[in-house]
Amino acid sequence: MPRDTEDGADAGGPLADLADLILNVGRLVRARTPEGPQVVTLTETERQVMRVVDLYPGAAPSEIARRSRLQRTNVSTALRSLEGKGMVSRAPTNGRGIAVRPTERAAANLRVLRAAWAQELAVILGDDLDTVRKCAHLLSHLEQRLTADDQGGP
Repeated sequence: MPRDTEDGADAGGPLADLADLILNVGRLVRARTPEGPQVVTLTETERQVMRVVDLYPGAAPSEIARRSRLQRTNVSTALRSLEGKGMVSRAPTNGRGIAVRPTERAAANLRVLRAAWAQELAVILGDDLDTVRKCAHLLSHLEQRLTADDQGGP
C-alpha cells in the first residue's frame, strides 16, 4: 500500500512500496512455515546465516558476516548453534581459513520448507507461473546485489 507523507507527497514511491511489501510478505510466509520434528527450528540470525551459506557454500565466516550484514560475533554464535543442530560443517582451508558448508540435514530441511512454501503459494497464486518467474527473477537480482561483496562483485 502506498505511504504518503503528511504533506501528501509520496514517501519513496514504488521502490519503498516494494521494500515494504517484501518485508511484510516475507513475514506472512514465515508465519505459515511448518513446524514439527521434520523441520529444524532456526532463529532469525540463524536463518540469515543459512541463507548465505546456501548461496555461497564454502564461504568463510567473515564473508558470511559481510554478505549477511551481521556482526561477526553474531555470525560466530549462529555458526556454533547451526553446527550443533547439524546444519553446517566447518572445515579448515589452505592456510588459517575456515570454509562453511551446508550439511545434508540442512538440504533436507530446506526441501521440506520449500515444498511447504510452494504449496501455500500455489493455493494463493494459482497457475500464473510466468508472473511468478518474473517476480522471482527480480527478487533474485535484488538479493544478489544486496549480498554482494562491498568490493562490487556477487
